[in-house]
Amino acid sequence: MTDKSACGSCGDQDSSCGCESCGDKQADGCPGAKSHEPEKLVENDHSKIKNVYAVMSGKGGVGKSSVTALLASGFKKKGYNVGILDADITGPSIPKMFGLKGPAESTGFGILPMTSPGGIKVMSLNLLVPNENDPVIWRGPVIAGAVKQFWTDVLWGNLDYLFVDLPPGTGDVPLTVMQSLPVNGLIIVSSPQDLAVMVVKKAIKMAQIMSVPIIGLVENLSSTVCPHCGGEIELFGRGQGKEVSEELGIPFLGDLPVDPLLSKLCDEGKVEEYQSNLFVHLIPEAIIH
Repeated sequence: MTDKSACGSCGDQDSSCGCESCGDKQADGCPGAKSHEPEKLVENDHSKIKNVYAVMSGKGGVGKSSVTALLASGFKKKGYNVGILDADITGPSIPKMFGLKGPAESTGFGILPMTSPGGIKVMSLNLLVPNENDPVIWRGPVIAGAVKQFWTDVLWGNLDYLFVDLPPGTGDVPLTVMQSLPVNGLIIVSSPQDLAVMVVKKAIKMAQIMSVPIIGLVENLSSTVCPHCGGEIELFGRGQGKEVSEELGIPFLGDLPVDPLLSKLCDEGKVEEYQSNLFVHLIPEAIIH
């Protein structure tokens, strides 16, 4: 049994402590242990969302938002009602990929999400600011509060799936989403580089600590095809997605190549026109309810 006075995470030095840092997992007196299960936010009367899945990487620049956009587009093509909550408050890119510009409208009941040409409902801070190039210079608690409002104040209507595009890291926003939203599971995005894999492992371990199910891992930017000889080029080194998945005990959903056409369509706001069936086939059946 550990010395309870050694636990710096508990405000109550005399109580029995059940937090991870103490090692005493049998007792339940530590407020830190209970903080993993706060009350979930209640959706408003004008929203009925059946499933919530978050897309997370931990590492920036691995194509997480692209994967979110393709995932949402794939589910929409399957006939589901789909929305995207862009939780990357300070670096939003979802609206541009779908060709959306604000300002989003509001009513006396709440904020109306904008709808993409393909029928996907989207809410992002870039749809609320006067200029899409204006920076958002907020501290963490304010950013977390904005994400909560995207759940409570946006009139999503009836959705089969809401996909949450998380920012990089394991800070305020991922923590807020995992604690406050009824997340059914996470899809982890990685890339072949050792540096990216190291940081992504942190995100995976965070999800496991928070007891949020991991649907699986997608390795993005895995390779590209030479336009001259047709040979495969590993731009960022040998793929590690399958090995990492096996090491951490999570499903490997597959890999996505570098495709200049996808990049072009994202820049033009036409991501829904991407015709490849590759990602549609990668959609894990486990999340289709």
